[in-house]
Amino acid sequence: MNLYDLGPAQLEATLGEIVSPSFRVKQIEEWMHVRGVDAFGAMTNVPKDVRAELESRFTLAFPKVLTRTVPASDGSQKYLFRLHDGQRIESVYMPMSDRTSICLSSQAGCAVGCTFCVTGFFGPGRNIVPSEMLGQFYTIQHEKQIPAEQMNVVFMGMGEPLLNLENLVTTLDVLYRNMSPRRVTVSTSGIIPGIDDLARLEKRPNLAVSINAPDRKRREEIMPITAKYPLDELMASLRRFPLEKGRDITIEYVLLAGYNDSKSDAVALAKLIRGLHAKVNAIPFNADPNLPEWMKRPNDTAIDRFVDTLVQHNVRVTVRRSKGRDIAAACGQLRGKEIAKSRATREQPLRKASEPASPTASRR
Repeated sequence: MNLYDLGPAQLEATLGEIVSPSFRVKQIEEWMHVRGVDAFGAMTNVPKDVRAELESRFTLAFPKVLTRTVPASDGSQKYLFRLHDGQRIESVYMPMSDRTSICLSSQAGCAVGCTFCVTGFFGPGRNIVPSEMLGQFYTIQHEKQIPAEQMNVVFMGMGEPLLNLENLVTTLDVLYRNMSPRRVTVSTSGIIPGIDDLARLEKRPNLAVSINAPDRKRREEIMPITAKYPLDELMASLRRFPLEKGRDITIEYVLLAGYNDSKSDAVALAKLIRGLHAKVNAIPFNADPNLPEWMKRPNDTAIDRFVDTLVQHNVRVTVRRSKGRDIAAACGQLRGKEIAKSRATREQPLRKASEPASPTASRR
């Protein structure tokens, strides 16, 4: 059993059965949840016999780093992790002037199938467990030596967090030992039952929701799962989501040239979210060879026109202009490159032997 898969209360109960006196349990918990160690041997103030007993029963293993990209011009860096069963997940380190954000994956793959997302292209994988989510966080924190008070965490990597809710909530409970819920954001494609479950939590993270089109028809075209969670029902869920003073819901909107980036689309989006405590994060499309050819990034004029129209309609908006573009920082892109490289390597001998290469099966 990996002890990082247990929430704080369950960890205390589990350790309490084999560790005494009780202050030892607190020491171990601090080594894990505050310092993020991945080996019992690192717990230097815990007696050797206790460490040996723990090591014989449990593990603290994190996913292994398979690849790190060369840091981008803005300092962003992407990590590709290998899980114990060979699955691969991605994380992104994003330094900024006054804080650092770490983008974590919540699933190995994604069943949502958004047509503009590389992770969706490669299809469903599996839910990842808390030790695999926390392992991404602690590995990057240790490597970059980031003080906890300067960190934000965003669940915007591979997967749909609200389809892995139990493991997500356990992970959140551990992260809250290091930072306020206001510095953690969970992004969703609009899984209404999951949003309602988050609303019932005593400590709630920030909520970000992918809208991507101001009407139901186009939203379902590019996000097929949203047919199950219609736009009008989603908006009703967002309007009843409890927000403390000073908090907003982030509306994520991927801009696709000629599809959802017109002035009239901006007007319709402003109307859709009117009265909601929300801000818009406009995200120009990040192209990838695995995605449909018709999907293009709008030019700067179109982006500015869209944003200016929102502002004219009293909508607060930010634009994710370019952070991480030169390291393929959109979710699934590094994994996609590794899979493509692996496929090319496997197919090379077939071509040399003049045998027909079998077509690559779709995983959508």
